[in-house]
Amino acid sequence: MRVLCVCLGNICRSPTAEAVLRAMIPDLSLDSAGTGGWHVGEPPYAPMQAVAGARGYDLSGLRARQFTVSDFDDFDLIIAMDAQNLADIERQRPAGNVTPVRLMAEIDVPDPYYSGDFDGCLDIIENAARLMQRAHKSGSPVL
Repeated sequence: MRVLCVCLGNICRSPTAEAVLRAMIPDLSLDSAGTGGWHVGEPPYAPMQAVAGARGYDLSGLRARQFTVSDFDDFDLIIAMDAQNLADIERQRPAGNVTPVRLMAEIDVPDPYYSGDFDGCLDIIENAARLMQRAHKSGSPVL
């Protein structure tokens, strides 16, 4: 299964979700992107890398890219970090495309770039990823 994690700039939440899901569900094919293009080509934000690294997730090799319409065809599932990201993704959906777009968690994953709460962000991502891992192991859909 090909899964794309999407946030606003692709330097905090979505690369972290990609790394966490890669660690918890290694048989998924994962990538991440941002709805905005401000950080294209940049590595994840240093404070996010530090917090993730302290928990065993290496984000250093990831680079930001912008979400594109072709992602609807390239992935089996698109995971948005918050309701605004989901709405921005859905606005780009091609007519007739049925690729599922879902939220990462039951609540929005707050953007630590603005809040400074990198640990809280990672807590939410890890908890959501554990639920997806359990579903995956039981043979249920990831979301």
